[in-house]
Amino acid sequence: MTAPAPAQTETEIRVAHSPDSDDAFMFYALAANKLATPGLRFTHVLADIETLNRRALAGEYEITAVSFHAYPYLQDRYRLLAHGGSVGYGYGPMIVARRAMTPREAVRGEVAIAGERTTSALLLRLFAPETRTRVMAFDQIIPALQRGEVEAGLLIHEGQLTYASAGLHKVVDLGQWWLETTGLPAPLGGNVIRRDLPPELAAKVSALLKASIEYGLAHRGEALAHALQYARDMPTDLADQFVGMYVNQRTVGYGPEDLQAIETLLRMGHERGIIPHAPRLDYLE
Repeated sequence: MTAPAPAQTETEIRVAHSPDSDDAFMFYALAANKLATPGLRFTHVLADIETLNRRALAGEYEITAVSFHAYPYLQDRYRLLAHGGSVGYGYGPMIVARRAMTPREAVRGEVAIAGERTTSALLLRLFAPETRTRVMAFDQIIPALQRGEVEAGLLIHEGQLTYASAGLHKVVDLGQWWLETTGLPAPLGGNVIRRDLPPELAAKVSALLKASIEYGLAHRGEALAHALQYARDMPTDLADQFVGMYVNQRTVGYGPEDLQAIETLLRMGHERGIIPHAPRLDYLE
């Protein structure tokens, strides 16, 4: 009698990312089992970006999205992947207010931010170093503005497109300011991989993540339909616009300009005393 073949063991890879439409679009092919992943089982963990930044300090997940601002704090545990980044060319985090006001007026008061180690917070510190901030969950900033709890807020994610319908006024787009100041796109967040993964496994996982991005771009309709459940009631055309802003060819692989932007942003943050650790940018190719 022939003995049964031993069961194939699978390696669990936890992929942590934000519960928003661009990340959902990016990871759609993996979440919906559109790709062959022999020997691997991907588990998706959803949390806001500041929570992911904090959890990455302990190396909690094999793969995680993080703010580029947070990377110098994590660089001993993680390497950057050369794909999966959110980069805005002439657009990015946006200061909005309850009433029309100048940037000088907005930063003279208290500005709500989504986390101290978000890239939006770093851009704000570079733009106006003395700004007083109040940290709150990213999806609570618009409601807090509407209730009058704060005069100005720094929006990330879909709020960059929906602020006007909430009765708010744009003060300044920090992605546009960054482009005008440096001539570079604004690198906001990227994916990182834990250093203790064996090289062969890390390369395999990286290739699958890149394939997931490429699948979503090649099958836009179905990937967008999946992403809509995370779009916080945005109409389809607006969600499609938002996804296009942050999932595109720059996401498939950083170009020289994107790499220069990441290096410039973190170097400036360190030189100006915002980031205590000198950044060591290390990409898994």
